[in-house]
Amino acid sequence: MNDQYPEELSAPEAAALLGVKLPTLYAYVSRGLLRSLPAGAGRARRYLRADLEALRERGPSLRAAAGALRWGEPILESSITAMTLEGPAYRGHLAATLAADGVGFEATAELLWSGALPETAPRWENPAAPEIDAVVPLLPSEGPHTSVFPVLVAARAAGDAGRFDTTREGVLPRARGLVRLLAAGLALPRAPARARRAARAPRIAEVVARAFALETRPETLSAIDAMLILLADHELNASTFAARIAASTHADVYAVVQAGLATLSGPLHGATSDRFEALIAEVGTPEQAERVVQERARRGERIPGFGHPFYGRSGDARARALLEIAWSLGPPTPELAVANALIGALERAGKPPPNVDSAAVALRAALGMPRGAVAGLFAVARTVGWVAHALEQIATGHLLRPRARYTGPTPPGGATA
Repeated sequence: MNDQYPEELSAPEAAALLGVKLPTLYAYVSRGLLRSLPAGAGRARRYLRADLEALRERGPSLRAAAGALRWGEPILESSITAMTLEGPAYRGHLAATLAADGVGFEATAELLWSGALPETAPRWENPAAPEIDAVVPLLPSEGPHTSVFPVLVAARAAGDAGRFDTTREGVLPRARGLVRLLAAGLALPRAPARARRAARAPRIAEVVARAFALETRPETLSAIDAMLILLADHELNASTFAARIAASTHADVYAVVQAGLATLSGPLHGATSDRFEALIAEVGTPEQAERVVQERARRGERIPGFGHPFYGRSGDARARALLEIAWSLGPPTPELAVANALIGALERAGKPPPNVDSAAVALRAALGMPRGAVAGLFAVARTVGWVAHALEQIATGHLLRPRARYTGPTPPGGATA
C-alpha cells in the first residue's frame, strides 16, 4: 500500500492515485465500479483508499477495455469537445458561455469544424432545396422528424455526384447545406410550402423559427441559437460514435449523417425529450405534479429528463442555461408551468436535477413550438457535431475496428487469438 495517501481521499487525490482525470473518476462511480462517500456539508465526496487500490489492482484492461463502451475511459483521442462539470467545452470554449455570449450557431459550427471561432458571424450560402418537394409524396401525413430526416438526406445524396470527396473542402459546403435542409425540414410533412420558405432564411435560427411558424423576434432567434449551440456536441455519445465509425471507412458526409440519425432514432438515445413531453401530458396541470412524482416513486419508475450519468448531482449545465432562457421569455405557457412544477417536485423529493432533454422541452414550450420539436432540433444541432468528428476521424487515417472478448464455447483448435 502507498502511504502517500490517507484512508479517505478527496476526488483530486483519488484521481491522482488511479492516474486518471476527474471526469473518469466520476464515470467509475456512475458505473458502479467505485463507491463515493458523503463528506459533510456541500457536494464534496470522499473515496476509500482500499476501494481505489482494489480498482487499480484489477488492471487497466478491466477499467478501460471492459468498460470502455459503457461510460468508461475515452476510447478515442479527440480535440473537439472536453467534458467538464460546467458542461461540454468546444475547442476550449464552454458551450454554455458560447450560448450566453450570443456568438451564433453558425459560428459555433465553424469552431467545432475548424478549431477557430470566427471573428464575425459567418454567412452560409443559401442554395435551392428541391429535395423538399421531392420527398413530400414519400412521407406519411404525420410522422416524427427522425423519420423525415433520413429521407431528406438520402434525396440530397442521390443528387450529389461529387459527394465522395471527403476532404475538408469537399465536406464543409455540403455540411452547411445539409444543416439548412434539415432545419427547413422541421416543417415536414405537414407544411411543405413553409419548409420551402424557411430554407431561404439567412441564418439557421431563422430557418427553424420559420419552419415552426414562429415570429422571428430577436429573443426567439437568440433562444433557438442557444438551444442549437448547447446540443451541437457531447463527445462520444452513441450517435457520434456511429458517425465516426462510418467516417473511418471514408464514407461520404451524407452516409455519416445517416449513421448518426439511425443511432439517434433508438429510444435509449434520442427519445428522452418525447418521454418527458408524454409525462407533461400525463400530469396535465401544475397541481398534479407532486402526486404523479410520488406515484412514479411508489411504482419504482424513473422520471425521464432528470439526472445524467456524467454530471451526477452537480447537474447538467446545459439544462441550467436552457431553463434560464425559458423562464426569461415571459409568463409560462401551460406546458412550461407543468414542467416547472415537475422540476420543483423532484427537487423537493431529493431527486437528480433536470438534464438537457427536459430543459430543452421547457424552452420548446416557452417558444410555442409543437410537441416533438426537440428531437428534430437535436438532430439538426448534432449534425454539426457528427461532421466535426467525421473530419477528425478521416484525418487520422484509421479504420475503427474494436476487438471483442470471446465468451462462447471453446472453438476448434483451442484458444482464440
